[in-house]
Amino acid sequence: MLKAENITVTMGQNTILHGVTFTARPGAVTAIVGPNGSGKTTLMRALTGDVESSGIVCLNADDITTLRPWELAARRAVLPQASSLAFPFTAIEVVRIGLHQGTSGDGEYLAKAALNRVGLYHYADRFYQELSGGEQQRVQLARVLAQVWQPVQNGKPRWLLLDEPVSSLDIGHQLEVMEIMRDFAQGGGGVVAVMHDLNLTALYADAVTMMCEGVVLATGSPADVLTDATLSHAYGCQIRANQAPNAGTPFVLPHTATPVTAKRKAS
Repeated sequence: MLKAENITVTMGQNTILHGVTFTARPGAVTAIVGPNGSGKTTLMRALTGDVESSGIVCLNADDITTLRPWELAARRAVLPQASSLAFPFTAIEVVRIGLHQGTSGDGEYLAKAALNRVGLYHYADRFYQELSGGEQQRVQLARVLAQVWQPVQNGKPRWLLLDEPVSSLDIGHQLEVMEIMRDFAQGGGGVVAVMHDLNLTALYADAVTMMCEGVVLATGSPADVLTDATLSHAYGCQIRANQAPNAGTPFVLPHTATPVTAKRKAS
């Protein structure tokens, strides 16, 4: 289990997270959603130890501050919101960076297998800087996949921590990435993803945490969290969670172009 308790993050004079508690379970895709500035990425960075915070974050029951870097790298792989490279690495060389961090065995085989998993096997020798933004994002996903290729190691789950993994992708590749996340979870690993697309979240997430103004507004299944009241509160406009015919999966569609906040100010 990945568990955070009473996480507070302060930057300068601003408190970004206010005593947040968060739990993600292996075998599940857990999505963190919410409007811009709600604290989603800051929570992710606290979970990975990339930002200073008060409180406790435990990964598979171990406080992450007690784990050495190589131990953390063997347990979880992190895809940040944005990645840049200053040197002309090829796609396969970028993926191998993940293998240097993890403990996954046959590096050459896994690097190629990871590129193949994201549909870029034939791009292995292309320079990273020559790829489109979406292709670069998929190469970075292959890097983290290679790092924790087996979802379970020595009987313990491994984790993918992904910040906006589908943000630069077309719908076909978005679905491909979401399937990769689901497959990893079904293999016994844990997936935590910061998401903006609420419909993809409804389709693929097993659990959802809704952030708003640095606190957790709601947590539970997509049906529990993606409700009219919670969505409208979080995003500041009237939103209705509908259901696709014959499917029962919620989908989200704004029903007004006037933000609720604007109406409040007018009154």
